[in-house]
Amino acid sequence: MNRSVEAAVILGVAGVMTMLSMVTHGQTAAAEALVPLLRKGGYVLVMRHASSPREAPDKQTANADNVKLERQLDEAGRTGSSAMGKALRDLKIPIGEVLSSPTYRALETVRFAQLLNPQARTELGDGGQSMQSVSDAQGVWLRERATRLPNGTNVILVTHMPNIARAFPDWGPVADGEVVVVGADGKGGTRAIGRIKIDEWSRLR
Repeated sequence: MNRSVEAAVILGVAGVMTMLSMVTHGQTAAAEALVPLLRKGGYVLVMRHASSPREAPDKQTANADNVKLERQLDEAGRTGSSAMGKALRDLKIPIGEVLSSPTYRALETVRFAQLLNPQARTELGDGGQSMQSVSDAQGVWLRERATRLPNGTNVILVTHMPNIARAFPDWGPVADGEVVVVGADGKGGTRAIGRIKIDEWSRLR
């Protein structure tokens, strides 16, 4: 190994160690700093579904498979979801379980991201009451599920803002399509270590 290559390797390792130190000491990592961590696995990605108009479509504007006329993604939501999925694949970020709200817009987010083998879970849903409050039980379920960190891969949970607010009131607003990365806090527990907005994925590739 020549000296320039050796120096690059040392700098790369040092950078990863710095990021790990930041996470361990409670600092929030920027989107770029999260990539090498996610490649190693061990995180839960709590995601709000991608951009969707607040009003449900009528029969003329609904997608052909949206038979219940639920809210569906707009162009920004479809584009952002596709870009996220492509970035995950290009960056070689391993994804294991994918759990989603059973709502059309959440499952559409998963479909455009091409996330494999999604499982619909009612606990992540909105109970058929779009943008309304969810139950305490749903908040407890989400909070507990986000603490179950996987080994060597990452888990994605696609849900809604009311669910996230109920489970994690200290996170504040989470934008459409935004991911909050949950990892170990270095003290035997878990915490949010960083966030990635849906429009950031394209430049991370």
